[in-house]
Amino acid sequence: MEISFDQFQAVDMRVGRILEVEDFPEARKPAYKLKIDFGPEIGIRQSSAQLPPRYEKDELIGRQIVAVMNFPPLRIAGFKSEVLVLGAIQADDSVILLHPDEGSELGAPIA
Repeated sequence: MEISFDQFQAVDMRVGRILEVEDFPEARKPAYKLKIDFGPEIGIRQSSAQLPPRYEKDELIGRQIVAVMNFPPLRIAGFKSEVLVLGAIQADDSVILLHPDEGSELGAPIA
């Protein structure tokens, strides 16, 4: 399916940094609850992400990620997920996080 350039530009993707990671045993598939800092203009948002078993909680803290900001919030097993963290889905269904080079400004838009 093709989309127009205008449709692509409507997707608000930003750089964030993971501040906190918690187990999410209520999720159907193994996942974590994340708190992500998108800088002073946007602030902190939360998300759930199916990152286990590829990532351990402690290796995610401080990591920069890319997330879609302008999807409506979703309720996942009672948890409000406010942003969609982007990753590459592998053949085994594991996810490899997309991330900018270290030092990217928090909240910087992806184009």
